[in-house]
Amino acid sequence: MSEETAPGAVPPAPSVPPTVPPAPPTFPLVPTAPPGPWMNASGNQNSKIIMAAGPVTMTSKPQLPVADIPKAELGVVRLAWVDLDRRNERVRTAGKAIDRLTGDGPALAVVAGPAGYGKRTAGIRALWEVSRPEEHAGDQLRLQEIRPDWGDPRSPDTSELPDDPHTGYLLDVAAEIGSWQSPAKVAEQLVRYAEDLRHLGSFLVVIADEYGWPEAVSGTLARVVARATTRPSPHLVAKRHLEYVHGQPDRVRWLSTVPSESEGIGVASHLLTDGSHPADAARLAAVLADADDSPESLKTALGTFQQWHSDVLKVFNKTEDNPDDRALLISALFLNNKDALTIQDGSRALLGEPQETSVRKILTGPDLTTRLENMGAKVTGRTVTLDHKPGYTGSVLLRLWQQRADIHPHLLKWLDTITAPKEPGADRLAAISDLLVELAVAENDIRVIKQIHAWIDNGDNSAEHRRLIARVLTVAAEADPLGAEVRSLLLDSAQDTSEAVATVVALVCQGDFAEHYPRQALVRLRHILDRPEPDEAVRTARAALRDIAAREGQLPRVWSTVIKWATEKKHLAGHRAFVSLLDPRVDPYVLQVMLAAAEQKQDVKNALVQGWSVALTDTRVDAECRELLAAWAQARQENQVPHDLVTEILNQVVVEHLYSTPISALIFGEPGVANDEAVIELRKDLRLPAALSSVRFDHERTTAES
Repeated sequence: MSEETAPGAVPPAPSVPPTVPPAPPTFPLVPTAPPGPWMNASGNQNSKIIMAAGPVTMTSKPQLPVADIPKAELGVVRLAWVDLDRRNERVRTAGKAIDRLTGDGPALAVVAGPAGYGKRTAGIRALWEVSRPEEHAGDQLRLQEIRPDWGDPRSPDTSELPDDPHTGYLLDVAAEIGSWQSPAKVAEQLVRYAEDLRHLGSFLVVIADEYGWPEAVSGTLARVVARATTRPSPHLVAKRHLEYVHGQPDRVRWLSTVPSESEGIGVASHLLTDGSHPADAARLAAVLADADDSPESLKTALGTFQQWHSDVLKVFNKTEDNPDDRALLISALFLNNKDALTIQDGSRALLGEPQETSVRKILTGPDLTTRLENMGAKVTGRTVTLDHKPGYTGSVLLRLWQQRADIHPHLLKWLDTITAPKEPGADRLAAISDLLVELAVAENDIRVIKQIHAWIDNGDNSAEHRRLIARVLTVAAEADPLGAEVRSLLLDSAQDTSEAVATVVALVCQGDFAEHYPRQALVRLRHILDRPEPDEAVRTARAALRDIAAREGQLPRVWSTVIKWATEKKHLAGHRAFVSLLDPRVDPYVLQVMLAAAEQKQDVKNALVQGWSVALTDTRVDAECRELLAAWAQARQENQVPHDLVTEILNQVVVEHLYSTPISALIFGEPGVANDEAVIELRKDLRLPAALSSVRFDHERTTAES
């Protein structure tokens, strides 16, 4: 979806959205002679103006969101950097990227290669190297990651990329580059963008997959590639992380591949092979750092890292001819911390078999506790748990999913049954959903997410249930590479006729998803706000829209998008969004900022008038427009907004829409409706032609006498 900026850019929101209405400001918000410094940089693509509500970057389009590269990752490349492979030879990925960034061409390095070669870390290392103060006359570059929140992920618009000076940008498109419709075109645009960055003292590192970057198209596209062909030594990565990231140098001995006289080969050295990914090595270091020095703790740590592979294999081999015990294990992992009999009932339900009635069979075989313990569970009293083996449940589920594909539909149907309201797994829905998301991400299997999605309409209409499903979908939507499919599912779901489904999508757009993908969140909210009836989904979407607008730096994006929906597309969603965004009853902040901008910028004022005009022509939002007019009158009376400016804007609206129902009600009143003092005061201040003023006076007198 195109999101070109509509008339009037606005200042960003405060870093923390206000939880209570702020004290009424004194207007005008923008003084004639501002006390602070003003910047006049006309003709500069980064020119900024200062308004009372904060700075605003004037660009043709809202830029993609950015976030500082995490300090933890910067700490790794600074303190625990490894550039040697398993043969003790130099890994040149980061070095090649540095050469590309500092050469004579564009300030661009495309780190390409297969997964598991440390491409992201190499890219961050390259940015860190070129950002150091000694490279820039004492000024250290800011390092930021660009979120690829494209309007259409299949056709990225590079004009939306940020372009601040003295910044090192990281853009990871490895999960999406394979779906680009015109990869050569986008790649060439990225090169031109990086050429402009060079003049700003900025840099760009793009993380790509093995084959997506079209380097064969031209020498220009080939020269920016820094290909990852070897991976860092996993043993060395784990050792450096243990010593410098986790501060546990004494535990490096556990990773030694050379036998010592006192301990022999390190107890954890066998867990890494020459083909292990750097991420696996970093995970092993973290697991070892969390263990204590006891043999039992170390054993648990090693098992956790291995995902209990040998234990799981042993259990499945031992139960080849025993479906009852396998079903018992499956029931235990999903109904963890339930009593043994509940878990046994769950296993029978999975098998589709009734409770045993033969006394002979009941008295045959091992006891229930013994069977559960043989499956790896711990039984204390009547409670069965697998918590003592972190990661065991996920490993069992992964093996079951991979090796017994025919079980998929039966397992998901059984989960649907046991998580229904009043069933034993209903209070375990959060934990079960987390397990399934972990499985879906590991297997890149959208079917698992679709099952969780199906639980939205399982009969539980509580707000807690919907928030839970929204949380799960949010996690899945941000996971690579599965996230792209989940985000597509959310787009389809936003257009679903089910009120519950649309409400859950709106809740997703109110959470972290909107922080990382604000544009995609707005697109999904538009579909929900276009629903024919103002149901719970629409109300939730309106709240989500206001929430996004109140986030730091997001108001310009939200405003330009909403005014485009309303004035150019004539969407019902745009009219609802306009009215909701400027409603001061929940929080006057957005309205105050917009009016502050309107005092300085005529195009903002015009956009406000135009937004009112199109909303008033849509009878479907008559009720909302009436409420907003009354709310503006109240805010005006209480000095929350500039008195004269509100009057001026509404005067222009009244002239054009005098006979629309909301304006007519404001000007002439309604039979049986007692207006408050604020509305009456506004009514008196609005300018009308003499003939209409007398009509209003006669109408008010007649209404008062009756």
